[in-house]
Amino acid sequence: MKFSTLLKPIKNIFQRQPVLAIFEATLRCNSACGYCDLPLNQGRYEMSRAEISRVFSHLYEEGLRIVFVQGGEPLLRKDLPDILDDLSSIGFTISLITNGTKLTSGLLARLARYPISISISLDTLNRERYRVIRGADQFALVLKGIELLDEYPHAKYLTCIVSEVNRDDVLDVMRFARHHGMIPVLGAYHWDVSRYGKIDLTLQYQKATASAVFQEVLRTNMVPKGYFRDYLQDNIRWLNDQGLQTCDAGRYSIAIDASGNVAPCLALPHTGNLLTSSLPKILGDLDHAAVQQCSDRSSCNMLCSRVVGSNLRHPISALRTPSALLPTKSKFSHAH
Repeated sequence: MKFSTLLKPIKNIFQRQPVLAIFEATLRCNSACGYCDLPLNQGRYEMSRAEISRVFSHLYEEGLRIVFVQGGEPLLRKDLPDILDDLSSIGFTISLITNGTKLTSGLLARLARYPISISISLDTLNRERYRVIRGADQFALVLKGIELLDEYPHAKYLTCIVSEVNRDDVLDVMRFARHHGMIPVLGAYHWDVSRYGKIDLTLQYQKATASAVFQEVLRTNMVPKGYFRDYLQDNIRWLNDQGLQTCDAGRYSIAIDASGNVAPCLALPHTGNLLTSSLPKILGDLDHAAVQQCSDRSSCNMLCSRVVGSNLRHPISALRTPSALLPTKSKFSHAH
């Protein structure tokens, strides 16, 4: 490999160019979450495995090194394990973001060969409230998937999005994550945020009520020191109508959908397509004013677009962020 290719991500950081890609591996999903307004299940073209490999090989040459693989539900793609093999072989650090309904022991054994982290989305331990939030009765499948993850040797996260429906469940979800050795990540439901934040009256809360939930979690210290506790505090600041630093979407990170379309983040419109245009050309056409407008409105429960810049601005905190937690012996019950 050329020395210049090895140095490219460092150069990108200094020049505020992307090192992270959020990749929607498929536009299909087996959930219908009330807080998601992404254009899923529309039957649009999805890049083949070969096209994905070619596109991401070019992105690696451009200095990108981290990929968040999500969807839709990424594991609905039958060739996703092959795609993850390809991305790992290229040299990317990968996080798989899934609802947990499609995990199998065979899949996890295959993924364990690479340092792929896995993030599961779970907002409640109550089956009926899960159905209301996620639009599908799949709670038992998620629990089974999380149990399979107990022996997974790499970083594991559990992401919980706070809404009016589950705000009384959050502490139990955090304890559940720690019980399974997963790092708990807590975000707020944001509605009316461009393409991403669906308006759902059932899920909407009073900001003061939601802020109290985040503050209680902060007091428990269940979210470990480092980036994810910083993000927890960012949510409190947003819920209390305090300003946040500008989102880095389109700078340190980009979003790529299954068709190869590129946007600053999942909430904003596409600018170009990697099957027909180069990344430098697409980056030159990005609307950074639109990113600023979106950033001013939301602390962003997608995490992805803020993570690189936040860590660069707070390097000591970044270094304190753990990649693994030991399971706790806490006891709890599921409400079925």
